[in-house]
Amino acid sequence: PTDRTTEIGQLISSYLVKEKNLEDHTIHLLFSANRWEHVPTMKEKLRQGVTVVVDRYAFSGVAFTSAKENFCLDWCKQPDVGLPKPDLILFLQLSPEEAAERGNFGHERYETSSFQEKVLQSFYCLMEDKTLNWKTVDASKSIEDLHREIKSIAEETMQEVQNKPLGELWK
Repeated sequence: PTDRTTEIGQLISSYLVKEKNLEDHTIHLLFSANRWEHVPTMKEKLRQGVTVVVDRYAFSGVAFTSAKENFCLDWCKQPDVGLPKPDLILFLQLSPEEAAERGNFGHERYETSSFQEKVLQSFYCLMEDKTLNWKTVDASKSIEDLHREIKSIAEETMQEVQNKPLGELWK
């Protein structure tokens, strides 16, 4: 997730709540820099045997920026090449209409239905990468059913990757 406590994170936060305007390449690189800030901690936790769960990651940044005019997926992926590769990527699928009905939609930059549709198409392109373990989950289910499904997929994945070395993203 975006850590809004670091200097980079505070800059991103002010951009997202529309207090500050930043050029599109700049904000994309700041999001990536914010992820890189956490790599040493993530690697240390993983070495200790801790399971790391991240709400959004490089894929979200790539999907959002590539949905903008004049950005291609490949350029958007480059700053995140080499980040720790996740063993599992859960995509919580919800129609843009259902998402818009949820609380607080529209308060932050990018929260418009037409833009969200483009973001969704970018995510579908990213999901074509068979070197990554994407699982799509229906997010319109009840919280309890969704929790049960995610827990089951996560536990199964943790068993499968138990002794597997840490990989690097898009390398």
